[in-house]
Amino acid sequence: MFLGEDLLAWLVLALGSAMAVGNGLALIRPPDNPRRDDALDKAPKARSAASIVVGVIAAIWGLATLVS
Repeated sequence: MFLGEDLLAWLVLALGSAMAVGNGLALIRPPDNPRRDDALDKAPKARSAASIVVGVIAAIWGLATLVS
């Protein structure tokens, strides 16, 4: 298979981890100065928390697939 047999598991692990870490950091430390006028001052808490949960589930799923 192109790029290995576990490509999908690696992609799920990478995307889930990036989703969880990125949204977590957006909640912890919002940007000092928004780049645009219509940019949010801080990340929405409920949407970010939901994205963190989905990202963690995806990362655990990818890791479990790779370990098993």
